[in-house]
Amino acid sequence: MADKTSFWKRPEGKTGALVLAGVVIGGGILLINALPVLVALASNTLYLAGMLLVLGAIIYMVLDPRMRNLVWYMYKSAMRWITGIFVQIDPIGILKSYVDDLKDNLRKMNRQISQLRGQMHKLQEMILNNKKEIKNNLNLASQAKQKNKQSVMILKSRKAGRLKESNMKLEDLYKKMEILYRVLRKMYENSEIMLEDIQDQVMVKEQERKAIHASSSAMKSAMNVINGNADKRAMFDQALEAIADDVSSKVGEMERFMEMSENFMSSVDLQNGVFEEEGLKMLEKWEQEGVSLLLGDKKEELLLEAADDENVLDLNQPIKKPVRVGNHSNQYDSFFE
Repeated sequence: MADKTSFWKRPEGKTGALVLAGVVIGGGILLINALPVLVALASNTLYLAGMLLVLGAIIYMVLDPRMRNLVWYMYKSAMRWITGIFVQIDPIGILKSYVDDLKDNLRKMNRQISQLRGQMHKLQEMILNNKKEIKNNLNLASQAKQKNKQSVMILKSRKAGRLKESNMKLEDLYKKMEILYRVLRKMYENSEIMLEDIQDQVMVKEQERKAIHASSSAMKSAMNVINGNADKRAMFDQALEAIADDVSSKVGEMERFMEMSENFMSSVDLQNGVFEEEGLKMLEKWEQEGVSLLLGDKKEELLLEAADDENVLDLNQPIKKPVRVGNHSNQYDSFFE
C-alpha cells in the first residue's frame, strides 16, 4: 500500500514550500536588479550564445521527464535532510514514539474504565434501592387507603412517584455510561492489539530498513528515478510513513474519546442523578459520527448492544487481552504489499 499523503502536507513539504517561496522571491528580486546587466550582456554575441545555452538547459530540464524527476527527487531529499535536523521525521523513530504514547494512553484508559465501572456499580445500587423504596411506599400507600388514612396515602404515593421519576433519570444515565464503558473497553482491546502489531513491525522493519538503505545508495536511488524504475528504499519508507499516519489518526481518536469520556464522567453527580448537558451532547455527537478508525464496523454493533435491554452488560467481565496465535495476521503487513 503506497503512502498517499502529499509531499507538501508533510513536515519536509512545509520546509520545501518556505524554501521554494524564498527562492522564487529572491530570484525575482535578483532578476529585476540584474536585468540592466543582462540586457547589456545580450548585446554581445558571445554572451548571448552563453545565455541561450543556459536557457536551453533550463527548458530541457523542465520538459524532460527523467531530468524533472531527478531534480524533484534531489529537492525532496534536500528538504527532508534539512527538516530532519529540527524535527523527527524518521518513520521508525515516529513509530517508536507512538508506541510510548499508546502504552501511556492504555494505562490512562485502564484507570478510566475502572473508575467508570465503580460509578456504574454505585448507580446500579442506587436504582435497586430506589425500586425497593418505591415498592415499600406503594405498599404503605395501599395499607393507608385500606385504613382510610387519606393524607398518609397521598404522602406515600407522591414519594413513590418522585422515586420513579428519579429512577428514570438514573436509568438514562446508566445507559449513557454503558455506551462509554462498552466503547472504552473495545478501544482498549483493539489498542492492545495495535500496540503489539506496531511493536512487531518496528522490530522487524527497523532491521529491514537498515539493510535496504545499506544496499541502496543515494546515487542508485537517483538512477532509479531517472530510469523511471521503482525505488525500493523510497517505497519502503513510504509504507512506514503510511503506517505512522494510520497510527497517528487512531491514537488521536483514542485520546479525543478519552478526553470526552473524562469530561462526561466528571460532570456526573451520582448523589442527585444528574449530569451536564454538554457532556451528553458530546457523546451523542460521537454516536452520530461516521465509522470509527479504532472500532471499525464494531462501533454500530456496540451502540446496538447498549440499546438492547436483553443484552445485559457484565461489569465484572475482565477486559480481553490479545492472544497471539501462530497464524496471526499483522494489520500493517498489507502496507508493504
